Amino acid sequence: MKKVAIMYDFDKTLSNKDMQEYSLIPSLGYDDPNDFWKEVTIASKKYKMDPILSYMYMVLKKSKDGLKYENLKALGKDVEFYPGVKEYFQRINEYGKQFDLEIEHYIISSGMKEMIKGTSIAHEFRKIYACNYLYDEDTKKALWPSMVVNYTTKTQFIFRINKQVLDVNDDESLNTYVKLEDRPIPFTRMIYVGDGITDVPCMKLVKEYGGKAIAIYDPNKEKSVNTSKRLILEGRANYRAVCDYSCDSEMDRIIKMIIRNIKTYEDLKDIEGINE
Repeated sequence: MKKVAIMYDFDKTLSNKDMQEYSLIPSLGYDDPNDFWKEVTIASKKYKMDPILSYMYMVLKKSKDGLKYENLKALGKDVEFYPGVKEYFQRINEYGKQFDLEIEHYIISSGMKEMIKGTSIAHEFRKIYACNYLYDEDTKKALWPSMVVNYTTKTQFIFRINKQVLDVNDDESLNTYVKLEDRPIPFTRMIYVGDGITDVPCMKLVKEYGGKAIAIYDPNKEKSVNTSKRLILEGRANYRAVCDYSCDSEMDRIIKMIIRNIKTYEDLKDIEGINE
């Protein structure tokens, strides 16, 4: 079967707020998550740090007893999702099989990999690309960021999925020239799902090469609605959908239409003998 890759941002794309705000930030002593993010912004500007590195630094600094992998992973169980998310993946997988397409799901997020792996949906993803720490072998406490994923570095993971070079340490294979038509998952079989301006590089990349980009939005939040409209008007995304992944929701229907479109394109390509 031919593979289709659906790639998701995480925060406010699958979950209804930043994952750190459920239990991690409160565990650091903050009653209001906004106070934490304000300190992150101040530190970022003061030290001229990447904002993602800044938040990882602040989490590490504010942790009273040191961060441990298992503790961070355990916090993932508190993450809540938009309606229908938990049932969505298997339903879409089964739908793809009807058209002889194997659906693979990937996370590309600036959130914390440890927490994502602790969520109830972690097993649904072929690969999770997100920020994480290096841990001391003896104390098991976090020492330093081992992976930072910001809005521009996200795009490298799209190429990794495109070429199926999924190991982040394999740069040689990633940078080896491979014709577009010879790549295991061509862009025409890729879908990117995100919610905000930080998703623009990924959306634009996938869309420009023939894939599809979907902007998720919360109809109850004016900023979210306006951002999704902007992404469409500026040509960053192909479609926008309400943050509901339930069966027969707008999101569900769009994904299924794209899958049918991919099947049609692949069948026509095979008949005509053309390349991507």
